[in-house]
Amino acid sequence: MRALVTGADGFIGSHLVERLVEEGVHVKALCLYNSNGSYGWLNDYTQNHENKVDFHLGDVRDPGYVQNLADGVDAIFHLAALISIPYSYQAPASFVATNVQGTLNVLEAARQAGAVRVINTSTSEVYGTPETTPIREQHPLQAQSPYAATKVAADQLCYSYACSFGVDVVTLRPFNTFGPRQSTRAVIPAILTQLLAGRNEVHLGSLTPRRDFTYVSDTVDGFVRMASSQVPAGSVIQLGTGQAVTIQEIFDKCCEVTGVHARVTVEESRIRPAKGEVQVLESDPSRAYRNLQWKPTMSLIDGLKRTADWLESKQLPYVERYHR
Repeated sequence: MRALVTGADGFIGSHLVERLVEEGVHVKALCLYNSNGSYGWLNDYTQNHENKVDFHLGDVRDPGYVQNLADGVDAIFHLAALISIPYSYQAPASFVATNVQGTLNVLEAARQAGAVRVINTSTSEVYGTPETTPIREQHPLQAQSPYAATKVAADQLCYSYACSFGVDVVTLRPFNTFGPRQSTRAVIPAILTQLLAGRNEVHLGSLTPRRDFTYVSDTVDGFVRMASSQVPAGSVIQLGTGQAVTIQEIFDKCCEVTGVHARVTVEESRIRPAKGEVQVLESDPSRAYRNLQWKPTMSLIDGLKRTADWLESKQLPYVERYHR
C-alpha cells in the first residue's frame, strides 16, 4: 500500500506517518514548505526511514502540487489544516485558503487519480455547543468560530464529492486529541509546560468548558482502521472516549501527575468571544466501535503522565520557555 499524508509534519500527522510505516505502508509525507527546510516533528525520523518515506516540502493550497503527489497512491490521509481557534478570529481568510481550498485540492486530486480512498480530518468543533449530549454524528453542524466554519465547509465538500463524483472520501471526526508533540496553544500542554517550568500560578482561559480527550495513539489507530474499513463514501465517524471533563478537572489531574501544587489565573486574552465558546463536547463513540471496531485504550491519567514525561525528558527547551 502507498499513502499520502498531508500535514505530516504536525502533531497527529507525524504520529500517523510512524504508525503507517510500522504497518508496512510506503508513505509520501507532505510537510509545509518553509525556508529552514524543516520536516517539523519528522525531522529526526528522516535519518533512518528515507527508504520508507518520501518527504516533500510543499503546500496543500497548490492544486498542481497536490495532484502530482496523489499520483500512484492508494489512500490520502488529509490532515493539513490551520487549527488555532484564537488565530482564526484574527486571520479568517488564511483558514479558508488552507482548510477549504486545500481540501478542495485534495478532492480534485483524488478525483483525477481514480481509485483512491481519502480520509478527511474533521473536528468536534463543527457541532458548536450541542443541543444534546452525548453528541452523535447526525447532530446539526453549527460553527461558532471561523475555524469551525472552515471545517464544516471542508466536510461538506467531501460529502458533495462522494455524492456528485463518486470520490471514495470518508470523514473522521476526532474530539480533543492530546499527547506528545502537541502545540502549547492547546490546553493540556499549556498546563503541563507551565507546571513543569515550576510555576505556582498557571495562566489559562475559561475553566468551565467540558471536553472529551483522546490520546494521540488511539486517534491514529482510528485513522488506520478508517482507511481499510468498508464504510461507504460520504460517511462520517467520530472518535472520542464518551466522557467529558472540565478544564478545571484537567488542571487538577495535571497537578497530580506532575506533583506540582499551583493555582489558576484566568486571563481575559485566553477567553473566546462569549458567543464563540463551545461549552461542552462529549462524544458518543458507538459508531466507531460498530464500524471500525475502534475504542480508546489509553486512560486520561496515563495519557497525561506520558505527555508530561515527554515534555520533561525530550523537549526541555519547550518547557523552559515558561521560566520567563
